[in-house]
Amino acid sequence: MAQIKLNLSRLSVRDKVTLGRGIISSITGNPHFTTPQPALTAITTAIDDLEHAENDAQAARQDGKTKTTIRNGKEDNIDRLISQLVGYVTMTSGGDEAIIQSAGMNIRSVPGASTIPSRPEALSATAGDHDGTMDLSWDPVVEAASYLIESSVDPPTATSWQHLGVSTKSSFTVEGLTSGSRIWFHVAAVNANGQSPWSDPATKIVP
Repeated sequence: MAQIKLNLSRLSVRDKVTLGRGIISSITGNPHFTTPQPALTAITTAIDDLEHAENDAQAARQDGKTKTTIRNGKEDNIDRLISQLVGYVTMTSGGDEAIIQSAGMNIRSVPGASTIPSRPEALSATAGDHDGTMDLSWDPVVEAASYLIESSVDPPTATSWQHLGVSTKSSFTVEGLTSGSRIWFHVAAVNANGQSPWSDPATKIVP
């Protein structure tokens, strides 16, 4: 005797809806099955209910993904802003523990911070995501608590360097630059014991 094979446990909700509608269509008016149990109307209603619930679930998942993406973007933004503020507090306080704590920030031990940090290496400048922006990155300095970033117009001179900002990460995004101009950059590492020599400069034409 032949046995029916459905594998319902392996089917997706969409596949079950398709299968159910196909079975309903095949049994409706079929002279071999004149009194189906359960009634086809009950199964049709159940299929409709499942399809509507699946559509609602998919919409909720998509809405959740969208909201999660928005949340993650806002989290990244606050991380960036607070990190910049940490750099400002570090530089302004001169590493004074009491002053740092007065800003509501905890003190952490910095490995190797008993000496002035070594200068950053491998500074690179690449085009940012938008016109007039540049992304800077360099090798992390173990002893660094933060980094100072400066820029210069072309050609750079001893007096042409201007302060851009502070970063607690080995990267920094420069905004508000004039597209088409060549800009030079260099960075220095800072900790409570002082500032490192400036890195070798990097240069790039602003996109």
